[in-house]
Amino acid sequence: MKTIGSHFSILLIACAMTLLGANSLHSQVLNKPTTVWTAACASASFNEYDVSFRWNPPLVDSNNEFILELSDSNGNFGSPRELSRLSDKNAVFNFDFTFAVPTDVNGESFKLRVRSTSPAKTSPATDAYPMYFVDYNSPLLISENGSGSIPPGGTIEICGSGSVTLSPHNIPNPNNYSYNWYRSGTLLSEKSKDLTVSTTGMYYVELDYGSVCSGSANTLSNTIEISTGTSQGIAINGSSDVGLCPGDPYTLTANISGSGLTYTWYKDGAVVSGPTINAHTYAVNSSASGYEGDYEVEISGAGACQERSAPVAIRNLSGFDITRENEANIVLLPSQTKTLSVTTTATTPTYQWFKDGSAITGADQSNVEISDVGVYFVRVTETGGSCSAAPIDSESTTIVSPSSFEFVIDFAGTYASCENTEATLNLSTINAVSSSGTKTDVTSDLLSSFSYQWSKDGNTIGGETSRTITVPDFNENGAYSLEGTLNTFTASSNDLDVKLAADEVLAITSNETVLCEGSDPIVLESSKSLSGETFEWVRDGQVIDTTTENLVATEIGTYQLIVKTNDCPIVSNEITIVSFDESLLVLDRPQDLIVIEGETVTITASGATSYEWFNSDNTLLGSLNSFGFNQEGEFLLVASFGSCTVSRVITVTFRDTFAIPNVITTNGDGINDLWVLPNTYSRDQETLVTIFDERGREVFSQTNYENNWPQSTTMFNQQSMIFYYRISKGGESLKQGTITVIK
Repeated sequence: MKTIGSHFSILLIACAMTLLGANSLHSQVLNKPTTVWTAACASASFNEYDVSFRWNPPLVDSNNEFILELSDSNGNFGSPRELSRLSDKNAVFNFDFTFAVPTDVNGESFKLRVRSTSPAKTSPATDAYPMYFVDYNSPLLISENGSGSIPPGGTIEICGSGSVTLSPHNIPNPNNYSYNWYRSGTLLSEKSKDLTVSTTGMYYVELDYGSVCSGSANTLSNTIEISTGTSQGIAINGSSDVGLCPGDPYTLTANISGSGLTYTWYKDGAVVSGPTINAHTYAVNSSASGYEGDYEVEISGAGACQERSAPVAIRNLSGFDITRENEANIVLLPSQTKTLSVTTTATTPTYQWFKDGSAITGADQSNVEISDVGVYFVRVTETGGSCSAAPIDSESTTIVSPSSFEFVIDFAGTYASCENTEATLNLSTINAVSSSGTKTDVTSDLLSSFSYQWSKDGNTIGGETSRTITVPDFNENGAYSLEGTLNTFTASSNDLDVKLAADEVLAITSNETVLCEGSDPIVLESSKSLSGETFEWVRDGQVIDTTTENLVATEIGTYQLIVKTNDCPIVSNEITIVSFDESLLVLDRPQDLIVIEGETVTITASGATSYEWFNSDNTLLGSLNSFGFNQEGEFLLVASFGSCTVSRVITVTFRDTFAIPNVITTNGDGINDLWVLPNTYSRDQETLVTIFDERGREVFSQTNYENNWPQSTTMFNQQSMIFYYRISKGGESLKQGTITVIK
């Protein structure tokens, strides 16, 4: 078997230092975090998880912190979430993080990683885990339309091609969740709270907390069986349009009765009676206000599918409507008169007008002419028809004589300060103001009666004499107001401050977005010249610089530029600078590679932009993303990610061609004096070699076995002795047998 001398390892390290700098090969190594759990199903009653982490020296800086970070639900670390931060582990190489799952975490592919702050290093990410915070963990209850009424026996029978909608009715905010619906044990595709079904089967539901946590959440609902049957032809006897006078008795009767059926009566789609067995009639209470409407009956039960009748319309014959034809508030100027009028659906109406609650003599028509301020309405009485009816009063009309008027102006459409690039203002309200200060909205009555003039910052704007004005751009920002005249009255509006954004796009760019040690500086530049401008560079919402035109980013974070020269700041796009993640380099085989002599094994790398493979002489072997190894030795892969690089040392050894020896001769001739194991079991930190004497006493135990037993021959007091060995890894026995030692 070929071996590699110590001088070769020294040469390899020297080559690596030449390529990457001394700090690259001798910097700290953050190992991949590990867990004993395979999914995190957290809840209010249990939310504590441990993550084991190891790192390799040299020591980190004294102010270093180790940070446990969580990816998004797709395993991406573009915006990682901090779960835990430890500052007291800078001399501890193997420790645990404890964290709680955030309450808004739900997904199947979360990953964890550890980041150090000084120096800035990032560990490889863990495998993906399902991770959910289970905020509801009680069994759901489902019913038709979520009504809360679970059918007797848990069965709903639908007619022919009919359907029914099942929904949970005992969970708060049901629309906030995703659901797993099942039909007879088969998972359906529907994920919303409502499931409309027309196929027979056993239906139930649970909250969707992913592949692992859904079951442990204990939300599985009751089961409702959907079956089909033949329509019974349910209907309501008699006319489909029935007119009643108040107090008239009337009973609705279903055309199917008996057989133990259950009846539910509806008015305008809402249940008014039932479900009740054998209740095939319903008495309409025409003495109650609002009895008119559309009535239906629904039947269900053994031998009958669930079915609802066509509606029957019940009308109130004594009812009629009154419509006011004028505005609700009217301004009466000096010497003016106004006409008030109504229309009605009464067949033979009589009219009586009232002012301030008192009848107006002679005002007995559908309209009346008035010349005094006050509150007016008309009382209409139906004198014909089949039913006697109580008089009905119309809506009232308020007549005012103002001491002044005021305008209210507002933005037309959507407006947000410093977001819109143009805005339209209009007159929204005209108020008549009485001597006591009471205001009456008279917009509809007087909108066309005033003459108008717009002003900006107290100065009239030529040509702007309509009720509307459009401010075209930020150059016209200012305080706008409107004045109007009507006869001897002058009305003024409120001031409306208009701040429009400049119609200008501010863009920032960077030469790189990944921050790593030894790389070129990351420079942020603006598309707009900042000379003479007032501006702010912002990182994560905090101002960090107000003078430098081209900013050098030395820390991770989200950067923006804000130019504040005008009334409204101009805000740039965001650029996110992230720390370099060495776990982006992925190898499809282990770095310790065992090959059969004479064969070639290829390692393929992915994730980087370019690759270089070197041997121990610092000779470039290839620049593709893969390389085939057929010789023993130590090799170096240098992968580039823009200006950042990652190195991996590949150790290649030939597979052993000999078995574990069972005889050694300790006669000092240098041949077979030591018990030499194949590479598969030697020099491995995780493989334990234990040797026992013939009485079962342990005489040797070592991990990373260096083919160095026996270390002395004084223990052999006989010409031939028998020993027993056991080779184990992770507590599991790999090999065991005997060793005969001959002196």
